Amino acid sequence: MNRRFLSQTLSLLNTDYVQLDSQWNYKNVISPYHRIYYIDAGEGIISDTTKTLSLEAGYLYIIPSYTLCNLVCESYLSQYFVQFFEESKNGTSLFSDVRIIHKVKASEIDLTNFRRLVDINPGRGINRSDNPKVYEKNIYYKEYQELNNQQRFSDFLETQGILLQLISRFTVPEIFQSRQSQVVPAKVLDAMHFVYVNLHLPLTVKLLADRANLNSEYFSRLFQKHTGARPLSFIYETRIERAINIMATSLASISEIAFLTGFETPSHFARVFKKVNGCSPSVYKKHVLLPSGHFQKSEE
Repeated sequence: MNRRFLSQTLSLLNTDYVQLDSQWNYKNVISPYHRIYYIDAGEGIISDTTKTLSLEAGYLYIIPSYTLCNLVCESYLSQYFVQFFEESKNGTSLFSDVRIIHKVKASEIDLTNFRRLVDINPGRGINRSDNPKVYEKNIYYKEYQELNNQQRFSDFLETQGILLQLISRFTVPEIFQSRQSQVVPAKVLDAMHFVYVNLHLPLTVKLLADRANLNSEYFSRLFQKHTGARPLSFIYETRIERAINIMATSLASISEIAFLTGFETPSHFARVFKKVNGCSPSVYKKHVLLPSGHFQKSEE
């Protein structure tokens, strides 16, 4: 388990110290990256589809990627924050499929780490707007990735270490699922990675099994044993996760999203999307963009 954690690379997007007011009020935010807050003064509220947490001084908060959430400040709030992508050669994630916000009491080292993180990564704040619908665009992600490429190697290593320390503060069963402690066979990891980088292809269980030189049924059982999902379910759920990413960060149409994520037709995409999320892509997109802040699965 511990060695697998070291296979992850954390790609910095933004980090800064900010003072916020009532204009920091955003509903139905969904991001393809993780974010961590350290609150040092004031108060606010964050919520996901299951719970609401008060933002209060002296606490750390984490919002894993693809967590649908609301961000609210009624008067004043100051915080250190960091936003970062998680990259893995084998396609696995430290956070697995968990999409919940979490809160822990901060320590003195957390504040020291945040101050150091901002110090060695100058100019990495959100310079355009603190509205996620403004700054969460693929073109901006590429700009920050280029800044990472220009980073001194010593600063890169220190940034990685600080991010790992901050993540370690949330190593609770709710966030890190126990099944990650299992040793996953290389053939299963290879199949997962192949799916992640080839979603646009006509993927099948037989194709994955053939690549692993295994019988399709045996491969399916092996895959399910170590991932908790049958290969076909994993393919569809990964495609839907990628679709939500595109939906949240671009103006692509439903048809374009279906094509980009490997579905044969928009109608096939809509059927699978509804099976996974309980509503159609268009209804989901409307709820993500609604100002009401209440996400409910449609019964349509």
